[in-house]
Amino acid sequence: MRLQVLAIGIFLATAVGVCWAEEPITLRYGQNAAGATGLSSLPLTVAQRKNFFVRERLNLVVVPISGGTDRIVAALDRGEIDAGKNATPYLIEAVLKGSDAVAIMSQTANPVYSLIARPDVKSVAALKGQLLGLSRPGDTITLSTLRLLARAQLGPSDFRTKVVVGTGPRFACLKSGECAAVPMGEPEDLDAIAQGFPRLAFTYEAGSDLLFNVDMARRTWGQKNEETLTRFARAMASAYAFMNDPSNRDEVTRIIAETAHLSPTVAAEIFAPYLDPAKNVLPRQGELDLAALGRVLSLMAEAGVIPSPAPPAERFVDLQYLKAAGIQ
Repeated sequence: MRLQVLAIGIFLATAVGVCWAEEPITLRYGQNAAGATGLSSLPLTVAQRKNFFVRERLNLVVVPISGGTDRIVAALDRGEIDAGKNATPYLIEAVLKGSDAVAIMSQTANPVYSLIARPDVKSVAALKGQLLGLSRPGDTITLSTLRLLARAQLGPSDFRTKVVVGTGPRFACLKSGECAAVPMGEPEDLDAIAQGFPRLAFTYEAGSDLLFNVDMARRTWGQKNEETLTRFARAMASAYAFMNDPSNRDEVTRIIAETAHLSPTVAAEIFAPYLDPAKNVLPRQGELDLAALGRVLSLMAEAGVIPSPAPPAERFVDLQYLKAAGIQ
């Protein structure tokens, strides 16, 4: 009898130990509230839909951040979130001002943006002397658009610019006739084309070698929570691998259609560039391309939004989590 009681006690203790070991780790993740159903959030959506966080025993709590991606790094610094996605230039600017934020893996490398013009504008060269609606000066949308204009021999003195944040407001500026051309993301660019506004070019035509968005964490917090961020890196890496696999095209297209409330035809059209290696829309597994980050830094320095010469890319990254996950 005593042996039976002892055996039951050992079993229960072991069972409790296993359950404790399987207890998920919570990670508070900041997400731009306005883009929660958009393409920029597609990797996170896929990771959630495919239960990659659950597989890594990670309880991902998404915290909506209102007001744009520049607010996410501020929320991170205040300790309101543990990690989050941010546009690369906003991370860079925050770090140069003393933020403890650091990039831990790549998100979107080169999103598909169209340079959409008024019907009377027939080419990029025809924008000389015109007013363009761009995002903030250091934003990668603006930087990639300026690089596209430079390819057509148009420098900063050849056109005027107006800061208009967001694809919707930029399209409004275009429709009003005030702006001659604006960069627009998907699928809004397709809607503009359907309304008679021509696409002059894609921003990636000037080079698909940048790093638009990164996942970030506080450097000091990450050093104390390496396992948490390593699990996050593995889960997101699985999402990228899934999306990059052509055999999953139909499923990913359905996810886009459902979350963005698009027709299957439009969803298929906007996802097609993701599977084109030449366009380099997504990383293969979330790896951080330091050369691409360096190009963003150089463009920001050339635009005068950060000091020149630009600091090294290594200052803004911590690769230990990607390395621990076997990705980089």
